[in-house]
Amino acid sequence: MNTTSTAGRTGRDGPRTTSARARWTLLLLGAAAHLLAVGGRWDIAAAAWLFPALLLRFARTGRPWTGALVLWAANSVAAVFWVAESAVGFNPVVLLGMIGLAALLTLPFLLDRLLIGRLRPWAALLTFPAATAGAEFLITLLSPFGTVYGSLAATQTGALPLLQLVSVTGSYGIGFLIAWCASTLNHLWETASWVTARRAVFTCAAVLLAVVLAGGARLALAPPTGPTVRIAGVTADAALVRAQKAQYARATGGPTGLVAHPPLGLRPAQRAVLDGLLAATRREAAAGAKIVVWPEEGARVLAADEPAALAAAREEARRSRIYLEVGLRVHTAQAPSYGRNEAFLIDPRGTVHWTYQKAHPIPGSETYTPGDGRVPTAATPYGRIANVICYDADFPGLMRVPADLMLVPAHDWPEFGRVHTAKAAVRAVESGYALFRQDAEGVSAAFDDQGRTLATTDYFTDRQATVAYVPLHGTTTVYGRIGDTFAWLCLVAVGALVAGALIRRRPSAS
Repeated sequence: MNTTSTAGRTGRDGPRTTSARARWTLLLLGAAAHLLAVGGRWDIAAAAWLFPALLLRFARTGRPWTGALVLWAANSVAAVFWVAESAVGFNPVVLLGMIGLAALLTLPFLLDRLLIGRLRPWAALLTFPAATAGAEFLITLLSPFGTVYGSLAATQTGALPLLQLVSVTGSYGIGFLIAWCASTLNHLWETASWVTARRAVFTCAAVLLAVVLAGGARLALAPPTGPTVRIAGVTADAALVRAQKAQYARATGGPTGLVAHPPLGLRPAQRAVLDGLLAATRREAAAGAKIVVWPEEGARVLAADEPAALAAAREEARRSRIYLEVGLRVHTAQAPSYGRNEAFLIDPRGTVHWTYQKAHPIPGSETYTPGDGRVPTAATPYGRIANVICYDADFPGLMRVPADLMLVPAHDWPEFGRVHTAKAAVRAVESGYALFRQDAEGVSAAFDDQGRTLATTDYFTDRQATVAYVPLHGTTTVYGRIGDTFAWLCLVAVGALVAGALIRRRPSAS
């Protein structure tokens, strides 16, 4: 049975036809809904379920390659819209990257359109979801953007029962489900017969219901239990940060000049921020915190001053008897990075357990030499602690480590901080650990291993400190054990479907 609906095709018992005006209406509605499901601050969760169905209907009712080009343009508009609403900053690297991601996210629509008339109905229903999950996975493998854009799971972080699926499939399982619903709705539309389509509809609905019920049961019946540890995240007082920025604005001669001839007031301003962080650390330790986290680049120092800054932090950890996560931006004169973005974990004896360098600098805006990408872990009385920095958390493969607590010092901005922090909850559920993200100039939060928000603060509206009681022990997840097996299976399935279509050699309607 050919399930492709084509403009101009008629017949009382045949598939429904779609007029040219209706096709373009579908495109406009789908493209508009897509703008509300890009992983940005104006997202509406339901829009992520709506736009694939509308755009798939557009793709299936026109010529394959013409439709693909139009959808590429629509997806590019959505990607650029995300850049604008998130205030990421327009530059050639970002714009070319977004257009490239849009092309990759258009491939599932094109494959579906090319294969739909060459496959059996059950196989045709799986083409779009498998290709969608596969495309999301390829973005994390082939691009420097990770899951920061293009992941449908990022639009569903408020739906905790559904979000539990990522503990099995990774984030790609949610993309698969959303695309499967879109494919099923299109099948129902094309057949114009409930009797013919009901098996496909019931199967999809049953799987979706089972996922939500199982996720709800996990949340209700197996919540994190046992002892907790008090963790505090601290950021320097906003007035001190502003004064430091003013001194940076006076620097001349570029990055090299900043190190060779720093403004007279730079070192005092840097020291004031460092002292402010140390004082806040002391305050939170006195209030009962056993772990204190500074944000990404919480303190900024010239390379010559790094040993003294680290010594002061070690002394504070010793004096307060805490584990202290220190975020430093170190300025050097060496091109092309002109510095390092580092995090240190210091124990209550003042011992430095690790020096971690950011593994994924932000494309187009950060010139740091990447770290080696090996996530450090340390066994402590408060569980096994691990550490990454900000954008690193957008790469699921990097984040899949055995730990009870993941510390994520971060540095965002008003338009992006809330959304970026919410996306980190997906990593917590995937790998089964609590996650504490302290964000300079953004929204900080702590999540348990099922994605519940334990605490949250906004740098711009709240006190510059975050306090949460976090479970000491995480859990082992299926995703933590099998990794990206589901995503690889989706790619294998796409290859098998393409091979099956070529073998059958049934021409697709045009």
